Amino acid sequence: MIKKFYLISILVALAGVINAQTTSGVVKVRKAGGDEEPLAFASVYWLEGKLSSETNEKGEFSFKTGANSSVSIVAAYVGHTKDTVKTSSGSSNVKLILREDAELEAARVVERQEGNYLSKLTPIKTEVITAAGLCKMACCNLAESFENSASVTVGYSDAITGARQIRLLGLSGIYTQMLDENRPAMRGVAAPFGLSYVPGQWLESIQIAKGPSSVVNGLEAITGQINLEHRKPTAEQPLFLNLFLGSSLRTEANIASSLQLNSKWSTVILGHFSTDPMGHDGNHDGFRDEPVSMQFNLSNRWLYMAESGAQVRFGFRGLTDDRVAGMNEFRKGMEVTNTLWGSEIKNKGLNGYLKVGIPLSDDNSKNIAGVADYTWHRMNSFFGVNRFYATQNSAFLNIMFQNQIDESHKYILGISGQYDNFNEVVSAPLYGSLFGSRYTGREESSAGAYGEYTYTNGEKASVVAGLRLDKNNIHGWLFAPRLNVKYSISDKLILRASGGRGFRSPNQISDNLGILSTGRSIVLEERPDIEDAWTYGANITQYLPFGINENTYVSFDYFRTDFNKQLLVDQESNDAFIYLYNLDGKSFTNTYQFDFSTEPFERFTVLTTFRYTDSRATYRDQGLVERPLTGRYKGVLNLQYATRMNKWTFDFTAQINGPSRLPEVMGGGYSPVYPMFFAQITKKFRDLDVYIGGENLGNYRQPHPIMGADTPYSQDFNSTLVWGPLMGRKVYAGLRFTIWK
Repeated sequence: MIKKFYLISILVALAGVINAQTTSGVVKVRKAGGDEEPLAFASVYWLEGKLSSETNEKGEFSFKTGANSSVSIVAAYVGHTKDTVKTSSGSSNVKLILREDAELEAARVVERQEGNYLSKLTPIKTEVITAAGLCKMACCNLAESFENSASVTVGYSDAITGARQIRLLGLSGIYTQMLDENRPAMRGVAAPFGLSYVPGQWLESIQIAKGPSSVVNGLEAITGQINLEHRKPTAEQPLFLNLFLGSSLRTEANIASSLQLNSKWSTVILGHFSTDPMGHDGNHDGFRDEPVSMQFNLSNRWLYMAESGAQVRFGFRGLTDDRVAGMNEFRKGMEVTNTLWGSEIKNKGLNGYLKVGIPLSDDNSKNIAGVADYTWHRMNSFFGVNRFYATQNSAFLNIMFQNQIDESHKYILGISGQYDNFNEVVSAPLYGSLFGSRYTGREESSAGAYGEYTYTNGEKASVVAGLRLDKNNIHGWLFAPRLNVKYSISDKLILRASGGRGFRSPNQISDNLGILSTGRSIVLEERPDIEDAWTYGANITQYLPFGINENTYVSFDYFRTDFNKQLLVDQESNDAFIYLYNLDGKSFTNTYQFDFSTEPFERFTVLTTFRYTDSRATYRDQGLVERPLTGRYKGVLNLQYATRMNKWTFDFTAQINGPSRLPEVMGGGYSPVYPMFFAQITKKFRDLDVYIGGENLGNYRQPHPIMGADTPYSQDFNSTLVWGPLMGRKVYAGLRFTIWK
């Protein structure tokens, strides 16, 4: 059936092929005397298509603009003015003139950026959250950056540690490949708290792609890929400062500085500090709702651009994070007792990377690139009497060759490898002993080759077909085909289809850290299978002829994930145990989503989405049942209005969250439907934005999220059964200060 689906998708796409139109031109710089010279390696943007490129050594550029009647081209270069030209599609003599900053008077052109949009050109359905979207709410970290998205749901993994997890296509975030500028990130030991280690104000944009996506970055994308784009070294912001203070006394500071040292070297420095100094117990169960914490995070990224067109990007990041959780009376450094339950979690991490791109042709249609990445992470933690110590050393290497044969055909060939050394020891009540220690780490390596072919016909059709074959030292040969197709039935109606296979090696404790915050004995799988799944689906998007621009759309998509192998966590077979075991039967998820976005009049935007999820798995003694604690549906309505020149911006978001199946230990049945409300007001001054806002304004919270809180060392104690918000109403205030070049 899947093979037929692929074949039909390709035939439909190829049947609609029409000739694309190419819009081309030249970028020049006007000297003080009036002479004009071609400007090499200037940045050029096609606004309607949301594409960017660079001029070649002769200052020339080109875009495939299809049948667009109007095309807006912007050219920019560090230390020079920007120039914008509107022309018709297919023009071949577009000319943009830049001038050096010394010729300018002090002036700035401000254009309003969309907060969220669907990429029109990508064959994969990709939702983009821009820098403007990240400012709609406080977005202190990545975990808080998806409140306006129904595609991604964020919740707490347990009611003790403060760890957050996402869900995409109805499944845990461990099945979503997280990428930091197309480098794998937040894996293994670094995953449980990884979302809180990416400050929202460090980011330039977030791209959410559903389905297995590209084979270039490895095998681990099952439900999708989320790629993070950080602030760039070439940004025209030598200083950005963000300060935040919440009603719970959460304090945060972020700083970013992009510096162009000369025509070849540029760098960006990113710093972060945050602390939650007070313990809060809003539900009066004797436990803090969130841990007392303190985090430091520092990153430095560099870019070198040679005259030949070669680019070298490298950087590092270091972080430290301390958390103290548990009973209100527990303090850092205390020993737990029979009546005092506490937890300390200490994380430290280092990351370094190197990216090299070398053009092999004048127009960069042929190039070779390499990516190397290294991560070290250590977690030292205890949860009552349960202890978990883990270190991770991971290395990733990817070398690829890209060749664009002509305007329609491109391919990528590459080899890559991933090495992981997980040194993990868990001490807890384990099966067969009242209390024991067990080594749960492993040394795993995987190396493989891949190829990806891309066919494009302007905006009419595109096909991306990829194959990947890896040899894993534990699980043997792994084969992953993937296909993504886009076909424009008309200028306003776009059909996308995708399908493919993904694999990931589970980490029994790191993936399920919350099970240590229970009083149950843990039964671990002796040899977990590698998780293996197919995901496939389709999307149709219709752009509508109303609103003040051409971006009003309705979109519907359906995705299904089928697991061949999966590691399940079972808390329902026995009240005294938590079982982790390999799937024996079916496990699947069906997801349906509807999106609507419009700007009915100037500076007023409406975004509404609704997602329905049917997620089921086969558990021992239960058979095929609905996956517990997985919301059936989620709806989001976001409204934003800005006054002229964006002097004032008003944001409001409402959510409706559907019921989740509750395990029998919670009495069975379903959790209630509950709403969430968010609001923010921003006042813009010349270089300063001041904002105030509120989260969970309805003050809804899950009642009694910790079971057996009065007997924390009994089998009744369980903090992992979370289906709703843990914190009540929050208000906050902050500022964003920017110095522009």
